[in-house]
Amino acid sequence: FLETAAYFCMKPKMGEKEVSPHSFFSIWHEFSSDFKDFWKKENKLILQERVKEAEEVCRQKKGKSLYNIRPKHDSGIVSENCSNT
Repeated sequence: FLETAAYFCMKPKMGEKEVSPHSFFSIWHEFSSDFKDFWKKENKLILQERVKEAEEVCRQKKGKSLYNIRPKHDSGIVSENCSNT
């Protein structure tokens, strides 16, 4: 624990000889809570942007027809029999 506190340059509070776990983890808890909240907000924004992009791609694909529709021409046996009568 003391090595970790030294790594993060934690110094003991006034009147204490060493960094206490309570003081270290209270600061760490605040940091991790804030980081988690920002992480969730950022992920939500990224997801919204991706949904908008996907919707735009779908709108563009719906606007373009992937196939051509041609009018039906009378041909074959049925059309020959109908035209002769």
